Amino acid sequence: MCGVAGILHFGRSDPVTSNILHKMNNAMLHRGPDGDGIYISENKRIGLGHRRLSIIDLSEGASQPMSNGDGSVWISYNGEIYNHQTLRSQLETRGYHFHSHHSDTEVLVHGYEAWGIATLLEKIDGMFAFIIWDEKKNRLTFARDRIGIKPIYFTKNMGVLVIASEIKAILAHSEVSAKVSEAALYHYLTYLATPAPMTMFDGIYKLPAAHYVEVDQGGSFRAARYWAPETSNGFDQLELEDLDEGAVANKYQRSVLERLETSVQKRMMSDAPYGAFLSGGVDSSVNVALMDRYSDDPINTFTVGYKDHQHLNELEHASKVAKFFNTNHHEVLINEKDMVGYLEELVYQQDEPLADWVCIPLHFVSKLAHENGVKVIQVGEGSDEQFCGYNSYMKYLQLHKNCFQPFQEYLPKALQHFLAKTAAKIATINPKFEIYSDAVKRAAFNQEPFWSGAIGYWETQKNPLLPGYSPSSPKGWEEMVRIGLMPKSYLSPDSYNVAHDFLNYFDAVQPGRDQLARMTYNEFRLRLPELLLMRVDKITMASSLEARVPFLDHALVELTMDIPMDVKLQNGESKHLLKKAVEGLLPNEIIYRKKMGFAAPMAQWLEGDFGKQAESEILSSPLLEEVGFNKEHISSMVKDHRTGRRDTSLLVWVLYNLTAWHRHWLN
Repeated sequence: MCGVAGILHFGRSDPVTSNILHKMNNAMLHRGPDGDGIYISENKRIGLGHRRLSIIDLSEGASQPMSNGDGSVWISYNGEIYNHQTLRSQLETRGYHFHSHHSDTEVLVHGYEAWGIATLLEKIDGMFAFIIWDEKKNRLTFARDRIGIKPIYFTKNMGVLVIASEIKAILAHSEVSAKVSEAALYHYLTYLATPAPMTMFDGIYKLPAAHYVEVDQGGSFRAARYWAPETSNGFDQLELEDLDEGAVANKYQRSVLERLETSVQKRMMSDAPYGAFLSGGVDSSVNVALMDRYSDDPINTFTVGYKDHQHLNELEHASKVAKFFNTNHHEVLINEKDMVGYLEELVYQQDEPLADWVCIPLHFVSKLAHENGVKVIQVGEGSDEQFCGYNSYMKYLQLHKNCFQPFQEYLPKALQHFLAKTAAKIATINPKFEIYSDAVKRAAFNQEPFWSGAIGYWETQKNPLLPGYSPSSPKGWEEMVRIGLMPKSYLSPDSYNVAHDFLNYFDAVQPGRDQLARMTYNEFRLRLPELLLMRVDKITMASSLEARVPFLDHALVELTMDIPMDVKLQNGESKHLLKKAVEGLLPNEIIYRKKMGFAAPMAQWLEGDFGKQAESEILSSPLLEEVGFNKEHISSMVKDHRTGRRDTSLLVWVLYNLTAWHRHWLN
């Protein structure tokens, strides 16, 4: 895993310099402490930078930026290509010569030469973000993997295109300045992260998952999407026609396990020490069980817990799994003091606000793995989204079936609107009813009940927070709309437009799919790539640790997206299909224990001294005046939490992340 950087000058005569590329590289030292490389073209119009974390082929021959041999194609690449040996054999058969021992980077270089960018992206299996410069075609291409496991950012202004793995590297360029993107801020309040291609920095964008962009010598963009999670690659339905219900379920279970086995085995490809995060839940335990099957040595496992709020700890469950598979197990315990001491570093590591407090325990367990010599870690993200593992998913499904559908079908529209207005009035009297008021409003105005698995502020909650908010559009938005990376509707102060855009597309290409499939698709477009996987990338890489995600192998995703909801869920049991699939792999007491989830005691921390600190920092932020936040409303919200009137911890944490980010990067 590494950090990439690129600069392209167009329409200007000054050269790209090694000094600025080294500054960008140094801003990402944590992503690649094992190597620092740059390339500048002969005409000084293009420059590539690279920080290396050596995982595959540790030799100098695998250093980057790397060329195809004659210098006509150069690449700076971050990630892992799990099928690189197979592709290497195909390319050698076609006459391509390799100089490295077994570098997957060189496979990308020659693969681009042989097949072009579209076919290369179709063929490669892995997680990645890369920049390719083609000297003969005077074309720069940058791409992000199918699921969005690896991020890549870019900005274009005054004849300069700047690209990097992290925003802090882009800000290291002397011609890039930091300013708030007001449109992105509005959506962040709802989704806890900014929807791609927006970022919280005005004019700096992130490439959405499964996209690539080609840039010609004049600086013109062309973007394309090369994969989507609705892609059907499960069973030929003819295989299922003559099977009864039980046989169909068994076939799905076997296929899920087979693809999981293949996925985990692929992700054990490493020339550096590896391990797994282990909570003792079914997802991380499946990872460990399958890793143990394919390893001759004990697996390194790592768990984090809390000294001050032990009710959230899963240490006992993790320890049972560790003993069962005889792992080399490590634990770390943290408390409020540790959390507060980490906050400034957290803001820096995140680049832009990610209002998920799981970043805190994730940092300490990543640091633990790094201190024990591990460079590669397997994590369990993506399982809950595919197999309906969240309790909130079950509640949304019930809400859709038992409330939204009857409400819209049986009540006259005028009555629906009347009830929505009445609910809004009740919510102004008692804020506890805000989320119910918003649900009634969504039903009355034909909006989806589910926008994301993690929601901070619903629209009705943002009205008193940002009264009369009219955000300015981000710099460069016209080009983002023109090339199809961003719908124009994202510029409006209505975060439903984001979820609506996703589902409009899904319903058009997959008409008649069940509600769970639609919810899952939404998660693959925003929450997974821009919140959950972004936090994994930023926080693990801050400890020079590469995280791999077996549950998000695209072949497994394509299978699970084809599986009907009634197969995934039976008798109201979440994750039923996955649990049945892994029976025999793990003890049943692990498979069927109640889900706790990877959490942090932020609600409790905000009740005490940290709550006072957070309130002070939020209310003293110049961002509140700059954007137009209602300070009295914020004060009331914080007071409600600290007095126990209602739990507003997530709402407060969303604002704390935002104002801390503003203080660090803009003040």
